[in-house]
Amino acid sequence: MKTRPQDGTEDGSAAELPPVVAAVKLRQLRFDGHQIDRLDHLVEEVPVALVYNGISHAVMMASPADLSDFARGFSLSEGIIENAAEIRDVEAVPHEKGIELRIDLAPESFWRLKERRRTLAGRTGCGLCGLDSLEQVARDLPILADGGKVDLSAIERGLAALPAAQLYNAQAHALHAAAFCAADGHLLLAREDVGRHNALDKLIGGIGEAEIDPASGFAIITSRCSLEMVQKAVIAGIKILVAVSAPTLMARRLADTSNLTLAALARSDSLLVISHPERIEMESFA
Repeated sequence: MKTRPQDGTEDGSAAELPPVVAAVKLRQLRFDGHQIDRLDHLVEEVPVALVYNGISHAVMMASPADLSDFARGFSLSEGIIENAAEIRDVEAVPHEKGIELRIDLAPESFWRLKERRRTLAGRTGCGLCGLDSLEQVARDLPILADGGKVDLSAIERGLAALPAAQLYNAQAHALHAAAFCAADGHLLLAREDVGRHNALDKLIGGIGEAEIDPASGFAIITSRCSLEMVQKAVIAGIKILVAVSAPTLMARRLADTSNLTLAALARSDSLLVISHPERIEMESFA
């Protein structure tokens, strides 16, 4: 991905991508009456406009990291592209008020953009803001193929490895993460963002960029699992999705009909299988 500084800041200097996490001076007030002035870290949240072939399609509040993965993962999970090769280039252009992600889309993919074009500002909160009608909620999703089993011990290893991969969250304690693990539990990729949808989109983009088979392992998300998270996983071809929080009933129904194995409330000692438990084996515990 290219990053091109944009002139036009108040002091006349070129704008640059902001840091993901920055140290700030804060005052801690204790209930015992003491106060402490200290440095702490806060995560940045930036309006990111996704601009396809010169057309602004969506504005998302996101962390300014892994933006190329974000562009590719968002485009795939929103049905704008069918594979990463349809994006020819991504350029991040920082402005005083945010970042433009200028995405060079192949001509044959342009019609999908027109079909799905809508305003999506505020997507971080509910994931469906800006839809034109109720019919757009129920998207046509593929049915995942059978197979792709993993042992429960592999999921245990993946969960144990995830905190060390959350580098930004270790500083700011305010980011969601999405990770992809091989079938043996080895953590291959992790992406972070203030928005749970964005973190998963970044992971999907990273999986495609690294040419990893999404059916070869499982994904972990550190957030609750709602309808849109299941949709994104299914569209990406991920067969097993593990969430640390609870799912919604609609997410369970969609996971069941899409043949997605959904596990939730994942902890160091257990998890709850919500749909298609046949993909999770317990051979190592037999």
